[in-house]
This record gives sequence, C-alpha cells and structure tokens, in this order.
Amino acid sequence: MDEAGAAASLVASRAAVVADAIDHIFDDLLIVPDDPRRRLYEAMRHAAIGGGKRLRPLLVAATCELFNVSAESAVRVGLAVECIHVYSLVHDDLPAMDNDDVRRGKSTVHKAFDEATAILAGDCLHDLAFEILVDEATHGDPFVRCELVRALAIASGPAGMAGGQMMDLEAERASFDLPTVTRLQQLKTGALISFCVEAGAILGRVAPEGRRGLHGYARDIGLAFQIADDLLDVEGDAELAGKTLGKDAAAGKETFVSLLGVERAREQGRLLVEQAKAHLHGFGVEADLLRAIADYIVKRDR
Repeated sequence: MDEAGAAASLVASRAAVVADAIDHIFDDLLIVPDDPRRRLYEAMRHAAIGGGKRLRPLLVAATCELFNVSAESAVRVGLAVECIHVYSLVHDDLPAMDNDDVRRGKSTVHKAFDEATAILAGDCLHDLAFEILVDEATHGDPFVRCELVRALAIASGPAGMAGGQMMDLEAERASFDLPTVTRLQQLKTGALISFCVEAGAILGRVAPEGRRGLHGYARDIGLAFQIADDLLDVEGDAELAGKTLGKDAAAGKETFVSLLGVERAREQGRLLVEQAKAHLHGFGVEADLLRAIADYIVKRDR
C-alpha cells in the first residue's frame, strides 16, 4: 500500500471507531419519550444518528492524542461539536436558506417531519452541545470546561459559522471576490474545524502561545476542505455525496472553483495540505493521524 493509501486507511479505520462512539452516545441521550415531545426526539435522532463523515469529532480525537487527553473527554467534546454541526445542517437545509431535500443520503429533517419540528430539533441540538461541555464527565476542571464553552460559542456564532452562513446568503445577491469568498469559508466552515483542533489543546491545558502551529494547521485544512467541497460540487457524484450537487452554480454564488478554475483550485488545495502538515513539524508520530486527515480532505469523494 502506498503512502496515500495508508493515510486513507488510517483515517477510515479511526473515523469508523469515532462514528460508532458518537452514534452510541446519541442513541443513549436521545431516547424517545412517551409524551408529546416524541416527534421532536425522533427528528433529532433522524438528523444526528448515522451518516456523515464525523470529521470534526475525529479531529478532536486526533488532537487530543498529542496531549494524552482521555478518550472519554475527546469523544464528549467531539459529540458537542457534532451537535453544533448537525444543528447547522438542519437549519441550512430549510426552505428559508438552502432549501435542500436530501442530506447524508436521506430526507432532510423538514422533509421527513415538518419545518417547525426541524427548527426545534436544530435548536435542541445546539443546546445539547453546551449541556455536554459543562458536564463534569467532559473534564474535571471547571476552568477547562468554561474555556471550551466560550471557544465553541465564538466558533459557532456571528464571528464564526453563523456569520459565514449570513455571508453565504448574501452571496446570492452580490458578486464576491476571492478574499471575500475566503473570509466567508473561514467563518462558515473553518471556524468549527479550528475549534476541533483547539479543543484538544484546551483539554490538554496547553497555553495559548503553544497553540500557534495547531491554529495554522486548522486554518489551512479548513480552506482545503472547502476547496474539495467546491470541486465535488462540480465534479462529484450526488449519490456518493449524499446531497444535491451543483447548487452554488445554480444560485450564482462565487466559489473557489468559479474564481480559480478547476485545476488552480485543485493545486491550491494540495498546497494548503502541505502547509498544514508543515505546521505540525514540532510533533512526531503522535500527529500522524492529523497528517493523514489533511491528505484525506483533498482526496475524498463525499
């Protein structure tokens, strides 16, 4: 097996373990009650359990390995991130935003249930993320838990993911240049990815000045991830992707591919991955999973 194949195999095997752990905890947390809230819990389960790459929880776990953080803490923080990610997908798919019918190979929540239930399911997944982070089971140090809450709130709010989504909505009415598209994606996609990497350092009690290399790694893989997404949107297989493709072009939105062209975008993605791995030069074999994730990001088919 060549180096690329070995990296893909490592990511696939570790992602499967993380995904299984995430699904099991969701299954335990989202037991459907025998009361009028039943439909809400069913919608949350529909959104959260099964499907998806679980890339964000995997990034948390991979970074935690650098600092000997317990597997339980890593999985719980990964679960909190996945709650935020899934809530954002549920809301993004609504008719008021992207108006999608398919997500992760199945009907979107508002299609499988209804719009009001989808909104509430997203709201509750958002709340669940912070409930998980403040629990003592996540980390024994309340100051660590507080820092995690603050960092995730920033990454998912107007200075992060939600702000990027607002820019994405505006992109349908304006023509964005490359710096603006880059900023949009750093917020919409990159901020939550950056939190995943920083979370491992927070759990490991690494001082802020000791996180610079990790910040650089996260910034570069976040942009590489979006470039790969943009390439999949024009070249990918909708069945493999588990979602509708080609919607950005149909909506007239500028992307890395529309601005750079396919080949330049692909080359930029490769350069970002090499930069990302270079930021890990201070680590040894304990960072091999992070390096493999960087390689996987630009070579994935979904």
